[in-house]
Amino acid sequence: MSRADVLEADTGRRTNPLWSLGLLRSELVTTVRRWRTLALLGVLAAVPVLVGIAVRIETRGGGSAGGGSGEGPAFITQITNNGLFLVFTALAATLPFFLPMAVGVVAGDAIAGEAGAGTLRYLLVAPAGRTRLLLTKYATVLAFCLLATLVVAVSALIVGALLFPMGELTTISGTRISFAEGLGRALLIALVVAASLVGVAALGLFVSTLTNSGIAAMATTVGLVITVQIVDQIPQLHALQPYLFSHYWLSFADLMRDPVYWDDLVRNLGLQGLYAVVFGSAAWARFTAKDISA
Repeated sequence: MSRADVLEADTGRRTNPLWSLGLLRSELVTTVRRWRTLALLGVLAAVPVLVGIAVRIETRGGGSAGGGSGEGPAFITQITNNGLFLVFTALAATLPFFLPMAVGVVAGDAIAGEAGAGTLRYLLVAPAGRTRLLLTKYATVLAFCLLATLVVAVSALIVGALLFPMGELTTISGTRISFAEGLGRALLIALVVAASLVGVAALGLFVSTLTNSGIAAMATTVGLVITVQIVDQIPQLHALQPYLFSHYWLSFADLMRDPVYWDDLVRNLGLQGLYAVVFGSAAWARFTAKDISA
């Protein structure tokens, strides 16, 4: 086979959509099978179990299930009346730290982990192409955002059904909705929570292109997530806070109002899209110019 034939074959593979899907499937399988990923999913699944057991024990002891003095949605006070509220409570409990930490670990390792292991150069020779490989990595991280969120939601739904009654539920506005509509809103909330992690995923991917150390990229991404949330709690920085990716995270509670309040939800999704564009572009600019010699 001549050199021209080889180049033509490589070009055909690059433009073949089935080959691209195969690359994405390979990345998804590799990510999910890692022990680190399974451990992260296990921790996320355990959070609703711990919350549900704690509320159940507190209820049997005759105490109150919780206050609601914070600014977050006080779903925990409703769990004993309807186990479906455990889904909302678990998502509210994991979104500030556990979910973004898990996404930060996966996103931070996406490129830097391959570079540190010496496999990045071979992936590019495959041939994947830098842009296609970066898009595949980002799609894999986004898929993990959805998977991680659904793990929390499904675990909470199972625990809630086992420990508490299920049925019609009362919205934050005080109106009653059917259990089927409540399940639909729970699914919509899970999708919104997953979409709320898009910004963290793009930030982590950008950080991952800056170093060849997966551990350094993961630690930096998680550190940035924590720092941003600390800044979001400082009153003197209120002018900056609406532009932080975590500022509208808990706006998903507005989906439990009747009618639904869309303002903060739209702001949240728009902000996540902005972060995805900015840091995704920065990751592409860095990765396409990166010297990969090993």
